[in-house]
Amino acid sequence: MRFLAEIVKALGAEAGSEVQYTVAAGGGYFQNVRRLDAFSDALVVFRGKKGGVRVEGKGLSLGKYGGGDASVRGEIFKVERL
Repeated sequence: MRFLAEIVKALGAEAGSEVQYTVAAGGGYFQNVRRLDAFSDALVVFRGKKGGVRVEGKGLSLGKYGGGDASVRGEIFKVERL
C-alpha cells in the first residue's frame, strides 16, 4: 500500500484525497469523505480532502457515516463532482 501511495504522490496527487463513489439501485457508497456539507431528502453534499460530490435524488437518507465512509439510501438521480 505504501508503494502505491508513493506512486500517486510522484504523479502529483494524494492517495485518498478525492471522494470516490459507486451508485447502484437503492443508493450509493462514498469513500474518502471528510465532512457532510448539506443534507436533505433531495440533496447530500460530501467533501473530501480535495473537492467533493453533490448527490441529488429523491427520498435520500444517510445509512452509514463515519471513518471516511458514507452510504446514501434512496433514489439517486445525479452525482456531480465539485
